[in-house]
Amino acid sequence: MPVYKDKQRGTYYVSCYSKITHKKKTKRGFKTKKAAVAWENDFINSDSNDLSMTFASFIEIYREVMSIKIRENTWQTKNAIINSLILPYFGDMPLDRITSYDVLKWKNKVMSYRNDKGKPYSNTYLRSINSQLSAIFNYAVKHHNLKENPVTKTDPIGKKSSGEMKFWTQEEYHKFIEEVMDKPISFYAFEMLYWCGLRMGELLALTPSDFDFEKNTVRISKSYQRINRKDVITDPKTEDGNRTIVMPVFLSDEMQDYISKLYGIGENDRIFEITKSYLHHEMDRGSKAAGVKRIRIHDLRHSHVSLLINQGFSAVEIAKRVGHKSVDITYIYAHVFPTTQKEMADKLDIERNKFDE
Repeated sequence: MPVYKDKQRGTYYVSCYSKITHKKKTKRGFKTKKAAVAWENDFINSDSNDLSMTFASFIEIYREVMSIKIRENTWQTKNAIINSLILPYFGDMPLDRITSYDVLKWKNKVMSYRNDKGKPYSNTYLRSINSQLSAIFNYAVKHHNLKENPVTKTDPIGKKSSGEMKFWTQEEYHKFIEEVMDKPISFYAFEMLYWCGLRMGELLALTPSDFDFEKNTVRISKSYQRINRKDVITDPKTEDGNRTIVMPVFLSDEMQDYISKLYGIGENDRIFEITKSYLHHEMDRGSKAAGVKRIRIHDLRHSHVSLLINQGFSAVEIAKRVGHKSVDITYIYAHVFPTTQKEMADKLDIERNKFDE
């Protein structure tokens, strides 16, 4: 595996064959031959599953697999965390010599970060960072015989959820939707989000072929993402995301009317040619004009689930409708209606009092 000179760029590059991935690997841009040889030697160690390879070399192996295995937009997020927050700290360390103490020092550094406004990373982002590092070491343990995952010996940082879950009541939603009716594409988009509990990517991927207006159904089978300035259609977030939703009749009528007015649209063309930033802007505009609290776009999904819970539907039924992977996810929404517990207690009082009459 010799080192080559790129005469046009005046740099060096290495071209070699990986025994692990069974693919040709080329690495360019080395300023010196010595740097290229060092990378080549490190690659040989990593390709032979030598755990003394640097963490950076192991990441190259990890990338080869994970960039293909998981959804593109998910990998983009993970890769950004790896490049900006993990590699700069662990990159030059031998993989098998990274200890829990090293991880602890890294966590302290991440937690001490403040941006130019003096704000730290959010708790949910800290948990994502923590989880990503742990996932890398878990992969090394499972597939490359690393003895143990040093991350598991330290306390996790951050929190899984951002705290209190926000939602709109029906009254708040109706005030909001009246303020965005002046823009039809906004009105119909928010109607689908609220009354069907869609994820934003699912909404933006909808095409006329997804609707069956005789049965009042919409099929959810894909998700829209904007990645590297390109429109990308992927599978839903989870396997359970593939589902058919029965729409309320009024919503089915609204969507049939909306699609019928989209001039020249094909059966497989997107019906909402808008961006996520557009929806965020409309959320700002509508909530301010309506005088209701500003919630996230995703909180409309929370609002839909909470509404169904309040109507007495079971977690199993709701999970199928919104595409939750587990009913356990649905159960966490139950607390958002603080009056529900009191109503339950009041009804139990009524039942008990029957025996005293």
